[in-house]
Amino acid sequence: MSILVFAEHDNGTFKKSSYEALTYAQDLAAAKNLTVTALAIGSVSNLNELGNHGANSVINIKGNNLDIFSAEAYSNTIAKIANEENASIVIISNTYSGKSIAPRVAVKLGAGIISGVVSLPADDLSVKKTAFSNKAMAFVKLKSDRKVFCLVPNSYEVKNYDFSPSIKEIELDIDSSSVHTKSLNISKASGKIALTEAEIVVSGGRGMKGPENWGMIEELAGLLGAATACSKPVSDMDWRPHEEHVGQTGITIKPNLYIAVGISGAIQHLAGVSSSKVICVINKDAEAPFFKAADYGIVGDAFEVLPKLIARAKELKN
Repeated sequence: MSILVFAEHDNGTFKKSSYEALTYAQDLAAAKNLTVTALAIGSVSNLNELGNHGANSVINIKGNNLDIFSAEAYSNTIAKIANEENASIVIISNTYSGKSIAPRVAVKLGAGIISGVVSLPADDLSVKKTAFSNKAMAFVKLKSDRKVFCLVPNSYEVKNYDFSPSIKEIELDIDSSSVHTKSLNISKASGKIALTEAEIVVSGGRGMKGPENWGMIEELAGLLGAATACSKPVSDMDWRPHEEHVGQTGITIKPNLYIAVGISGAIQHLAGVSSSKVICVINKDAEAPFFKAADYGIVGDAFEVLPKLIARAKELKN
């Protein structure tokens, strides 16, 4: 019996969330006396890196219909390998891609599934997960023999191991008749830190007064090695691109540090950022709802506070 981890990558480079999933799997495997197999699909580099984060063995599947992500092709492949490896548990990161394939894999394996997992199972295999748009936690126990866990990114600390995994590369022909949708082209923003991967996020709201003032947000983010984000009204007014919108109807994130500038903190926004480990709010309205959820708060004008933060960040960086 083994644990199978889907190691997601972006253009051949493994995502941090994949390393988190592997570490989670190795900690779980150690407690259950199991081994961990990492599954990478498509052309990737440095497969040995998966061993450094918890994989005892690595399988790399290449073939037609696998170069561009397809929920159907990928879920078929993961289920096939899970059966061949006799995997009792499959772990998939709770990313956009992961969310689209995990339910399919569970159905193909006849497995129970838990999404939003944030910690290791207890002795009785009950698992802690997010609930109600991250406003609560639930403990769920699966009774099925096979299980699929979807691990929330940034919820588990990456560890380093000194494993030298066995590596198996397989060419697999995917029956095109089983793939009913096809991505013709994928356009990605370049030169930006992905919001779902970012450990620090600097976000702006209507308090920034206009897109012409976003230079301060971008400068502070650049100094901190952070991603930039915005509230829904900002993206609705086309001040910022929609892929930067975080909140209930946008992207849900869980960075180590979330800095909100000029955002009131409506419940819809909080639903997408409340799982951040530390929240810092900057707002001139002392009654802004966001302060109730903040770990740190600065009551002040963003146009006075941000330049001081930028200056201090430059001092520390130097």
